[in-house]
Amino acid sequence: MKKNALFFVLTSAIAVAACGKDDILSSGIEGKTTYTVSDDTEDLIANTTFDYTITVTFSESGDAQVEGDANNIVTVSGNKVTADNTEYTDKVAYILKGSSSNGYFKAYSNNKQAFYLQDLTLTNPSGAPINNQGKKRCFVVLTGTNTLKDGANYTDTPDTEDEKAAFFSEGQLIFSGSGSLKVTASGKSGITSDDYLRFFDGVTVEATSSAGHALRGKDAVIVDGGTLAAKATAAMKKGIASDSLVVFKGGATTVTVGGGTAYDSDDQDYKASAGVKADQLFVMQGGELTITNSGQGGKGISCDGPGYFQGGTLTITVTGSNYGSSSSGGQGGPGGGMRPFATTSSDSSKAAKGIKCDGNIYISDGTITVKASNHEAIESKGKLEITGGTVYTQSTDDAINAAGDLAITGGYVCAYSTGNDGIDANGNCYIEGGVVYAVCSGGAEVAVDANTEGGKKLYVSGGTLFALGGLERGSSLSQACYSVSSWSKNTWYSLTVGETVYGFKTPSSGGTTLVVSGSSKPTLSSGVSFSDGTEIWKGMGIIGATASGGSSVSLSTYSDNSSGGPGGRW
Repeated sequence: MKKNALFFVLTSAIAVAACGKDDILSSGIEGKTTYTVSDDTEDLIANTTFDYTITVTFSESGDAQVEGDANNIVTVSGNKVTADNTEYTDKVAYILKGSSSNGYFKAYSNNKQAFYLQDLTLTNPSGAPINNQGKKRCFVVLTGTNTLKDGANYTDTPDTEDEKAAFFSEGQLIFSGSGSLKVTASGKSGITSDDYLRFFDGVTVEATSSAGHALRGKDAVIVDGGTLAAKATAAMKKGIASDSLVVFKGGATTVTVGGGTAYDSDDQDYKASAGVKADQLFVMQGGELTITNSGQGGKGISCDGPGYFQGGTLTITVTGSNYGSSSSGGQGGPGGGMRPFATTSSDSSKAAKGIKCDGNIYISDGTITVKASNHEAIESKGKLEITGGTVYTQSTDDAINAAGDLAITGGYVCAYSTGNDGIDANGNCYIEGGVVYAVCSGGAEVAVDANTEGGKKLYVSGGTLFALGGLERGSSLSQACYSVSSWSKNTWYSLTVGETVYGFKTPSSGGTTLVVSGSSKPTLSSGVSFSDGTEIWKGMGIIGATASGGSSVSLSTYSDNSSGGPGGRW
């Protein structure tokens, strides 16, 4: 990515250009709990002046027609149109319109350029309908309804050139305008830039590929706005992919993935599909993102680095089964038992997870709903910290899992597991604030787990807690916790702390022990009715409501003085 394209600013005021993988990770991203992306005004087409405009009109009945070609840079063979502006310094804007079932537009340039797509319908049976070989910014302005379609075999591609998608560009592709674009790819990916993709308000873009990724920006994919739909059906492929960074700042994006896991002969490794794949960094600051993945071993969001969830509405549903098998068990503490499936680096197994980040996960705002049918809903291979937002997770494995320490200091968090722990930290687990509703499957599992076997511990020092299934043994409870001997299924409970009332609806199954806690001794009632208020957690919780009726539930002090590990936040 060009150093003047986008700047990423850490809360420590360290600024780095979005140059590439090594630059991003070496800049000190890890450990920063918030992450902001500042704009580069050069990505706005209004700030670029073009020297002249060439209009290309494609035709089903004859040759493509060209107007305004002042320097004679365009060659035409039927509806196969090539523009070579490499000998000039002019910035050229191309208007592309008309229709052809056997044509393409290819551009060569050392300068910025713009493609104005105006009710264009273009199919290239032997390659990409649009191929930009220029490495500078390319502005794509949409007007009306535009359709691009490639062929199953790219037979026209020169050996010296890339042509990785139905709409391919060596340089940045920056989408704006008020029209729509539908790209259907059967030979390669849908839309790809070997630099970055960026989408602004007003556009409607639908990219579908049965052979590759739907949308891919090598250095970044940035969604500022617009309505996007990305669909990938092939094994291993992603709805949205980047070798570096994926950022959502606005708009409404829907990603649908159905491909499973397969062996990649180039990388000599098994790979799974993902709704969104960021090799270095994932950031969500706003907008709506909805991901559905039905592929075996697939992920909703997969990131090889840290993930920052700072706003917007995120909904992930992963229904695929796990791929392969593994003899490795889970890393849960004594309350957690063994996971039903685990991945290792030495086998071909891939787990179907909602969100999986190899780096730390930081959740500070937004509404997050993640459901995974066969593995963790949210998993961090590092630390996991929740400081705000509304989070609902449901899984047959751990609903929320961290390989390292896990801390909740704010927000509304529901972790509902029907087959394992609700919240599971393989390091220390800290409940210091927020409202936490944790449900485990019962048996040997617990609602909130820490790695006691590894000398770690659960610490409860603040917040409001409603835990079906009890707490990890050896917990340090500096804020008093209380328990009841039994609870009723599918029942609304009110938990009142001071003057604040919280509503919790119990599921049809869960652990035996119910543990509650608040900043002061709470009161608990069952069979309660609520008026007004706001439902959260897919209807399992309610806040800001008035409770009435029900029966008072007696509470007894909960304590567990068995051995645990040393403290020490992070």
